[in-house]
Amino acid sequence: MAEKCESEKASSPNLICPLCLDIFVEATILTSCGHTFCRRCLKKYDLTHQDRDHMVCPLCREITKLSGNRVDDLRLNVSINGCVDDYHSKCGGMNAVLEMCQKCTTCKSQKNAVSFCRTCTFYMCDKCLNSHQQLVVIFGDHEIVSIDDVIQGKVSIGHLFEKCSIHKQEKKDMFCEDYKVHVCHKCVLVGHKAHEFKNQVDFEQELRQKVEHLAQRCADKKTELEKNIQHIEIQRDEVHTAVQTIMTILDDVRQAYSIKAKELEENLRNLTDQVNALKHSFDDDLNVLKSKDRQRIKSICSSITLVDSDRLSHLETDTLSAHILLCEELDAMLKEATDHTSASAITKKAKGKRFKPADDTRLDLGSIAEYTDHSTTAAIEKNSQEKRFQPADDTRLDLGNIAGCDIKIEVIHRVNLRSVMFGMTRYSHDSVGIVYGVFAHGNDIIDSNGGKQQCSNILNDGNYKDLVYQQDGSLCVSLFNTNEAYIYSPLGTRKATIHVRDGTNDLNVSRSQSDEIIITNGDNQVYIYDPTGSTLKHTIQTKHETGQASTTRTGLIITSSCNANPSMVTVYDKDGNAGESLQAVKGVYLYAAVDEQDRVYVASVDKKNGSVVIRLYYLDGLNLRERVVFNTLHMGLGYWGYLVSLSPDMLAFACWDNLYFFKVSL
Repeated sequence: MAEKCESEKASSPNLICPLCLDIFVEATILTSCGHTFCRRCLKKYDLTHQDRDHMVCPLCREITKLSGNRVDDLRLNVSINGCVDDYHSKCGGMNAVLEMCQKCTTCKSQKNAVSFCRTCTFYMCDKCLNSHQQLVVIFGDHEIVSIDDVIQGKVSIGHLFEKCSIHKQEKKDMFCEDYKVHVCHKCVLVGHKAHEFKNQVDFEQELRQKVEHLAQRCADKKTELEKNIQHIEIQRDEVHTAVQTIMTILDDVRQAYSIKAKELEENLRNLTDQVNALKHSFDDDLNVLKSKDRQRIKSICSSITLVDSDRLSHLETDTLSAHILLCEELDAMLKEATDHTSASAITKKAKGKRFKPADDTRLDLGSIAEYTDHSTTAAIEKNSQEKRFQPADDTRLDLGNIAGCDIKIEVIHRVNLRSVMFGMTRYSHDSVGIVYGVFAHGNDIIDSNGGKQQCSNILNDGNYKDLVYQQDGSLCVSLFNTNEAYIYSPLGTRKATIHVRDGTNDLNVSRSQSDEIIITNGDNQVYIYDPTGSTLKHTIQTKHETGQASTTRTGLIITSSCNANPSMVTVYDKDGNAGESLQAVKGVYLYAAVDEQDRVYVASVDKKNGSVVIRLYYLDGLNLRERVVFNTLHMGLGYWGYLVSLSPDMLAFACWDNLYFFKVSL
């Protein structure tokens, strides 16, 4: 494009799109903040965020809600588009620009330029060129080149600098790294004395090299992903073949069900017969007792009728002897104790009867074990090929299950930290970020192989309490013994300060799926800020002290009271409604983490015994339902812990000055 138009463009910064760095084409405004971009640039930017219902401004991170047509429904910036039309007119129209019809920049004639002065950095028409050549005393040592040579690329006119708006004759050939602006040498002496500077040409060269490096990395990553997609499709065919084999399992399941169902029916009949036999047995025992008492009543009545007579006054010898004997027998019968306890004993015995289920008698049909390994598709194929139906043994009433891998958790690597850990967050699928509080400055990024590096967002000399990475690579970090958190851009520039007025110091930070900042401080509250940290959106009152919090994809908040007594894990929604809490016994502390499938892991840490038991829970509304209790892990433990999920099959657990990476097999 002609240098005149480049000069006009540089002198009209309001016409430059911040994304493509060229004159606006269909200038479109973001309604939340008023920043303007080319419509085509916004569409390209939106392609990488199709999963969101909003757009985050590339300049200020403000959120603009998008409708069904997304960028197409955003309104045009009529004012800037009008200025763009004026700009193109001054440059001779778009055709003139494309045809490189550069105008004279020395005078106001707007004639076509015929030459360029490298010393003055001006284009000249034929009259200005003649004047330039005539004034030998002033312009004698200036270097003049033909405009045709410039257009054809035979001659380079070098780097053109924008003029300073304050010192009109000076070129803005320096870059201030503190204020991120271009300035002239006089500006350096007047208003930027203590600042860091770079030559503009060097700065632009560094930036260009960085962009070229990123472009090459993008090309390499694109090639890598395309190859991986091909590999996935190959594996898909093999997995489908393996799944066809799995389908034959259904016949085995149905056959096993038929056999077990018959066994269960027979068992039901036997139990029914036993219950009926017990009923008849108790009835018979009670009837015997009843019969005995009726017989005694009959005997007593017969005896009393024999001895109770009006003619007893003149009995002689044998008659008198017989009545005396009858009275003695009757007296003996009346002295016999009445059995008041046998019937009660039978009742008690009947009430004591209970049904005791047989050991390990599950009436489900088994299950297809789910094992998801996101690291390789080959592992998915291998897992599907290993699935076999394994009938239950004869002592169990379940129908068996689908045999795969064992459900377990194991330590795959242990890392000795350089000091006591205070905060931890997920950095990638196999690495975490660690900060050290007051015992050691700075931070580390540690992977599952034990490799270490330092975070580039922040200086490595701070007393940091906790940290969390946002989706765009920005970092939110809290400082030890303060009630403030800071958000840094991926390049290390501080973008925002979050000040929590209520509660105590020492903030713990995390984020939601939509990049909201979640803050806890050991009090009975959870604070939810927007992704920029500028607006407090929600404050949730919690039932218990809250040391750490994480969120699900649906916005539920899982809180842990950590080392409080008693230690609790509770689920809340954003309206503050809570489910039933998990509560540990005294001396055991709970730390929770949520994976990308919304499964909740809870580590029960018994510091006295040096053991950790991790349980897997599924969400049932606002309640947690236990699904798996993994094997007990024995390890050295300390005062403060942190559990995070890195992927569906990997967890990281840090406690005191030790970091453990766990492999989860389901």
